[in-house]
Amino acid sequence: MTRPVAILIAALGGEGGGVLTDWLVEAATAEGLPVQKTSIPGVAQRTGATTYYVEIYPDRDAPLDDGAPVLGLYPSPGGIDLMVASELVEAGRAMEMGFVTPDRTTLVASSHRIYAIGEKTALGDGLIDHSRIVRAAGTLAKRPILSDFAALAREQGTVINAVILGAIAEADILPVGAERLEAAIRAGGVAVEASLRGFNAGRASVRGEGPKATAAPARPRALSASGLEAQLQAEFPAACHAILGEGLRRVIDFQDPAYGALYLDRMQRILAQEQTLGTAGGEFPLTRETGRYLALWMAYQDVIRVADQKSRPDRLTAVRAEVGAKADEPVRISEFLKPGIEEIVSVLPAGLGRTVRRWAARSERARQLHFTMRLRTDSISGYLRLRLLAGLRGWRRRSLRFEEEQAGIGRWLELIERAGRIGPDFAMQVAELARLIKGYGDTHERGRANFELLIGGIVEPALTGQGPTDPARALADGIAAALADDKGTALHQALETTGEASGDGSRRNVA
Repeated sequence: MTRPVAILIAALGGEGGGVLTDWLVEAATAEGLPVQKTSIPGVAQRTGATTYYVEIYPDRDAPLDDGAPVLGLYPSPGGIDLMVASELVEAGRAMEMGFVTPDRTTLVASSHRIYAIGEKTALGDGLIDHSRIVRAAGTLAKRPILSDFAALAREQGTVINAVILGAIAEADILPVGAERLEAAIRAGGVAVEASLRGFNAGRASVRGEGPKATAAPARPRALSASGLEAQLQAEFPAACHAILGEGLRRVIDFQDPAYGALYLDRMQRILAQEQTLGTAGGEFPLTRETGRYLALWMAYQDVIRVADQKSRPDRLTAVRAEVGAKADEPVRISEFLKPGIEEIVSVLPAGLGRTVRRWAARSERARQLHFTMRLRTDSISGYLRLRLLAGLRGWRRRSLRFEEEQAGIGRWLELIERAGRIGPDFAMQVAELARLIKGYGDTHERGRANFELLIGGIVEPALTGQGPTDPARALADGIAAALADDKGTALHQALETTGEASGDGSRRNVA
């Protein structure tokens, strides 16, 4: 018995999933085939995709009792012939829900990533392991077709839906040919030439013709600090060059070359300790990991940094490329900023900042105060306001936040050195503590509070011989607990367990 071809499309906002669906319906209709579509709207652009379901009856001449086939309204697990995903995690979701099966489903998916809200807000490393999704596609799909269709779309000056349609045409799963799909694009009458370029690029990609687009991670912009780069190459072992080089560029980008020199000076201390301990084994793991977290801490997020990043020319260029704007097309960019009293205090001179913070601590209204701003960075006035704020970089060294962060960094490095006297594993875990210091606002406050709890509950007792018998394991468990939830429940339970194991009842109620 002839069955309909079932097609499920998952697309994020702004990617033209609806237009892609319309092209398929138009092509099937022009071929004289019965076709039906339904859609389920998603929400925001990365909290849920809009899904489109299409069924095409492939035989216009098949004998039917009532003269018309019965077509379904909703997809069913195990019943999909063509699964289309405009982004890799959407493909993973489809596989998880059973819409991709090895006996039936051709999977056409873009391999690029648009990070989910959960990945961005995770206290630790919340990034989804994309390699697992790629491996699953090779196992679960009858035929997996994965490529960076977003990069191809950018190269052709079009939207990803046109490239994906070309990949679908070349997959040869539809009961309509490529010429019908191309005609459907023309019938749409919108951005026809650009869409056709994308369509042909998608077909060529599946055939393996031309350069295959791959996603390249963003790199820091080039910096003129050749002397510091040369110092790093000369004074640090080769195993450390890559990670410390990235860190050096980051801190210079954040402040200036003098700040980069401070970064190398601090790292010299850790390298010397690891060499003294004789545990490096040629890889110098403590130096590399400390260098990673030190760079992130030294280049902390404040309103000056945010303004700088939002107003950089390369960011504006990237936004235009992302939306596919032509050189003569205007693009409006609105930036929403909502600094609270703590963000404002942090850029004040240290003495004045402490005074204002004490005043705010006595006023509930002051603690809830936020300054909501909406700036148009595509306008001269909005752009200049952000650049004016970014221009306070030179002032940053006098600010309260800078003073406090440098004090915290110095204390952390000292604890790493002291922990090394107990053992390299413990020193490594003290270095890992800096994973908790990130972001700004409430996120930064929670991370800093957890940082202090672990120092007071595990690190300092261990350094005085009163802590757990295995301080490295206890601290590793504590860090994992702190990153597990933002309410602190898991961390407090871990600290209570550590207190019981060490026989120190005074630490059972850490708050």
